Amino acid sequence: MEEMMKEEGGGKRYCVSGGSGYIGSSLVGALLNAGHTVHATFRDPGKSVQLLSVWRNSDRLRLFQADLGEEGSFDDAVQGCDGVFHVAASMQFNLLPHQQNHNIEAHVEENIIKPAIEGVTNLLKSCLKSKSVKRVVFTSSISTITAKDSNDKYKGIVDESCQIQTQQVWKTKASGWVYALSKHLTEEAAFQFAKHNGIDLLSLITSTVAGPFFTASVPSSLQLLLSPITAQTEYFDILCAVNSRMGSIALVHIEDICRAHIFLMDNAKAQGRYICCTQTCSFSNFLNLLFRHYPSSNLMHRITEENHNKVGSEISSKKLKDLGFRYKHGLEDIIRQTILCCLDYGYLPPIIH
Repeated sequence: MEEMMKEEGGGKRYCVSGGSGYIGSSLVGALLNAGHTVHATFRDPGKSVQLLSVWRNSDRLRLFQADLGEEGSFDDAVQGCDGVFHVAASMQFNLLPHQQNHNIEAHVEENIIKPAIEGVTNLLKSCLKSKSVKRVVFTSSISTITAKDSNDKYKGIVDESCQIQTQQVWKTKASGWVYALSKHLTEEAAFQFAKHNGIDLLSLITSTVAGPFFTASVPSSLQLLLSPITAQTEYFDILCAVNSRMGSIALVHIEDICRAHIFLMDNAKAQGRYICCTQTCSFSNFLNLLFRHYPSSNLMHRITEENHNKVGSEISSKKLKDLGFRYKHGLEDIIRQTILCCLDYGYLPPIIH
């Protein structure tokens, strides 16, 4: 992981919200390696302790305690920064058992969506105050995209215009729906606030991110991808729901997602939303890749025919590539590195030959 993400250039000052998360912590490392000064924010400063041991060039790193729920909390963190990467987000996919009351919609609106929208608004207000921030890159998610049309049929090519419909999410409440809805509505609110206040805002739509990690726990996106091996029901249900909505599995390496963030921040021609996806593959091909690199698992016995044989859409990152971005890692590399890292961590049992 230490040799990842060495880029040319540097010398600017950037703020990264959510420095303790998978993408956030890796992005901080990438920016430091590129020669930039980084203001990394944490709601809980204690989560930075382990990361300090793996971030190199930490003489250009400043840590800030900030809470998206508190207006003005990010004022100091964004002060003097050229740009802000808003990566922080709640990773609650579904309602917890004690939250499943009779008025689910009201609970989600009041306790999940409203705080998320207030959070991104508070951050953008801090950017307005700073006067130095020239651009904000918002980390979005493939969960805000759907490959199905109004007739529930798969489209051939899925691009940035294929957004989920709020009412449809409320209606179906498919596995992972809380996260999808929160991310979608937060992104909409961010663009609306940015437009009304003259903020240059971009959105990077991440497909499922995988590869090496140095967070204190295994990132949820890796748990999602490895659920056919680990048999974690909640994550496997979400993976199947994603496959049902998209008709395929879309992946990107953690190094490439960090490079894409920095690429968009620096590209003067960039505007709007960008999908970041190395490649898409069918569920069956994805399972074959898992089995090839973790042959001792019995994952093939836990897959239904419905999920195994789906033929869906191609999730396209043409808009990002047309701007000049190029990926470094393919599907094989992503799966291999993910499994090796999780074996080293002890999340997966050793392979028995």
